[in-house]
Amino acid sequence: MASSPDLFVVCKNCGSEVSPYITECPYCGTRLRKRAPKIERDGTVSEPKPKKQKRARTTRVPRPRRERAGIGAALDTRPWATLTLVLLSLFGYLLLSVVARADVAVAGPIDGRWWKVVTSPFVYGSAWYELAAVLAIGIYGWLLERRHGPFVVLGIFFLCGAGGIALTAAIDPTPLALGGNSAALGLLCAWAVPDLLARARGEDYDGDLLGTLVIALVVLLMPLAVPEASAIAGFAGAAAGLLCGLALARTQRV
Repeated sequence: MASSPDLFVVCKNCGSEVSPYITECPYCGTRLRKRAPKIERDGTVSEPKPKKQKRARTTRVPRPRRERAGIGAALDTRPWATLTLVLLSLFGYLLLSVVARADVAVAGPIDGRWWKVVTSPFVYGSAWYELAAVLAIGIYGWLLERRHGPFVVLGIFFLCGAGGIALTAAIDPTPLALGGNSAALGLLCAWAVPDLLARARGEDYDGDLLGTLVIALVVLLMPLAVPEASAIAGFAGAAAGLLCGLALARTQRV
């Protein structure tokens, strides 16, 4: 039986008064009714007849996809760990002009002063080398911190950075290893692992692997242009970053 409609209906979710001829609230998107009312030829409005309910079929609920943060999402956070590492790296370049290089970085035999492997990733002898490494540390440290938190970023930085320089000092009889190329490659590789795994499985991924590859090649080949950038430290940092990324990806999938 036809009946005259109400002038408005009230949304149960946001309490807004909306037209009775719509099915969703334009303010909050709440579903108001399954179908819009039927308007007869004489201008009256009648509620639509309910359809026969079909037999429910069991459907497989897909596993929710883990959200990977992109650069835009990372801008919403305050990555204090990454900012601290970037500031220390910029300060290390100024420190090099005041303090002797041998006192703060690995520029020869260590002679038992292993604490220099911790300070050496913050010291640079070239502005271009510093720009490439610190840019990679800032970008991929930021993204990793958005995804896993600040302590993961600090752990990967010192593991790859100090570890790569320590390996250089252990292998090379006259080691020269300044800067954070190993730390930058470690953070980059650790961030890229989930996207590489998704690409291998044929799944969609949000990261820019092509741009990441370009930055990785620039930092990895930096020893060809700057003698104080250690190739041993760079490859060691990249390998350690891949292992860290695999461990983090496996932890999230469990």
